[in-house]
Amino acid sequence: MGMPEGKRKYSYADYLSWDEDLSCEVINGEMISMSPSPTPRHQDVVDELTAEFKMFLRGKECMAFSAPIDVCLFATNDTKYDEIKDWVQPDLIVVCDGNKIGEKYITGAPDLVIEVLSPSTTRNDRLIKYKSYEKAGVKDYWIVDPYHMSIEVYKLDGTAYKQAGVFVKDDRLEVGLFEGFYIDLRNVFKG
Repeated sequence: MGMPEGKRKYSYADYLSWDEDLSCEVINGEMISMSPSPTPRHQDVVDELTAEFKMFLRGKECMAFSAPIDVCLFATNDTKYDEIKDWVQPDLIVVCDGNKIGEKYITGAPDLVIEVLSPSTTRNDRLIKYKSYEKAGVKDYWIVDPYHMSIEVYKLDGTAYKQAGVFVKDDRLEVGLFEGFYIDLRNVFKG
């Protein structure tokens, strides 16, 4: 099968039958996006954040992955492909449980998810995916605005996110999940 047809509920098994170069995200069986290629500014911010995390996490238990990588939020290692109804491709994730790193995808909630806003993804990142990450138990969720050069940090408090702060270009952001890890946002936001 080349492309998804019509409007219906999809499973990860359906997704695996589509063209390999098709990239999409599905929540509750419904496709929420087939995003166009990111802008250079978007990609530069993703690359800079990825470099910061990769450098800090080198030799440690946790691992950082940048898009495209499938994250099956509510799956377990035993979930069959046709039972998986939710998968996303965040811009950057950090996973500290090696058992969640599978052959084809990440199983369950990453410890940290970072989404870099684009005009075509803002609604999904701020509403639909925010709620899905919260429900799945993602500990920290960052929403990065490359145009306003800001990062909103949300921390899971029980079952709901609470905003921990908004950081801008001249700030030094402390990554709460890791002691002693700070990111100078002047290295992330240029111009």
